[in-house]
Amino acid sequence: MTAFRQQAEDQILDSAAGLLARRGAKTSLQEIADAVGLSKAGLQHHFPTKDSLQAAVVAKAAELGQQVLTVVADLPLGPERDRRAIEAWVDVALAHPGLVSLLLAPATTGVPGDVAPGDVEAIQASGTAALAAFGVDAQAATAERTVRVAAALAALAVLALTAHQQDLTVAWRPLIVVACVDALGHHRSSPTSET
Repeated sequence: MTAFRQQAEDQILDSAAGLLARRGAKTSLQEIADAVGLSKAGLQHHFPTKDSLQAAVVAKAAELGQQVLTVVADLPLGPERDRRAIEAWVDVALAHPGLVSLLLAPATTGVPGDVAPGDVEAIQASGTAALAAFGVDAQAATAERTVRVAAALAALAVLALTAHQQDLTVAWRPLIVVACVDALGHHRSSPTSET
């Protein structure tokens, strides 16, 4: 696959994921095509059916969640792992705001309505991966920890999307990290530019 085609497909997947996170399966191919500046036929050149597009979106979101888990896998639970997980999520969110909206939906707002049953399981697994980056098992975690992680992830998703829309991703990155670390209860007095 050429770099241009890969870039086009990444943009399609990110836009589709953002729409699916908000509207669920009600999202039409035409809405997605409009969001990325393609005709419906142009979109179908990349993804022939709505099902193939949804499957690709879910697979890409799961891949991103796994990337974050890989970053923190060798770190012990605690403030340093939390900070590194936040930094990794922020970097992914700033690069893929739509996909992160869909990926974090189960951890923050629940699975979007009208999603295909097979995709619900994949999205829920992605949400579990989001929590696992912080060492949280939704079934066994304390209420305070679960609330703090959900708050940090929700703030991360909203702030990253806003930064992306306003073309402030570089300027806001350290501020988003600090806000999310604070939400976890690990206060820092000022933003850093660590990566």
